[in-house]
Amino acid sequence: MALEQITQLAADGVPAAPVVADAGYGVITAFRDALTAQGMPYIVGISTETTVWAPGRAPLPPPKYRGHGRPPTLVRRTRRHHPLRVRALAERLPASAWQTVTWRQGTRGAMRSRFAVVRVRPAHRDDWRSTPRPDEWLLIEWPRTEAAPIKYWLSTLPPTATRAELVGFAMLRWRIERDYQELKDELGLDHFEGRGWRGFHHHASLCIAAYAFLAAERLAHFPPEPLAFLRPARLPKGFTRRGAPRAS
Repeated sequence: MALEQITQLAADGVPAAPVVADAGYGVITAFRDALTAQGMPYIVGISTETTVWAPGRAPLPPPKYRGHGRPPTLVRRTRRHHPLRVRALAERLPASAWQTVTWRQGTRGAMRSRFAVVRVRPAHRDDWRSTPRPDEWLLIEWPRTEAAPIKYWLSTLPPTATRAELVGFAMLRWRIERDYQELKDELGLDHFEGRGWRGFHHHASLCIAAYAFLAAERLAHFPPEPLAFLRPARLPKGFTRRGAPRAS
């Protein structure tokens, strides 16, 4: 979706689907700030080293002006009042904070894991700011079989978002990556050897159109469990499938 379309949808009061990205993008505070400035919600992966303020905590306000020099305007932290790395925060959460969520059916059955969600404030260089950063969702995955949490996400979805909604959006990234992998492996998206934009655009358009056709056929004949209520459209009267023997 073009940026202009997303901006128009936001102006019309229609919520846009969140931007999803891995930790390679999610750890870049400027990237997240730019999405927020454009009114685009996100749910992006982050690393274990990302720092946040625990729920209910925030940086201290600027110190009182003592009448010398410029009045202080930046929020501050101290040795005792400081943010935490997300892994340290996750390990401090009580057992009641963790719940098992199933987000979809896979080829080997239901895909589920254990997640916790808390409201936090990102803390990256906030001591250079005059106001604390707003609250965001921190989503953490910690399977029972693992000794430590394995994945973390930050999200600006509304405070009313449920745990299941956050997990569902976070896991959409794997579907997108699978789509790209199938486009490259099965339909030759990465086989283009030209040098011009027009040629690549035509090649990519044909690959995407072919993939859309195959995806529609797959859903029509083998709908996943959440879409099992769908039925393929009726064929027109007299329709003959390509390759079918003609009546004598």
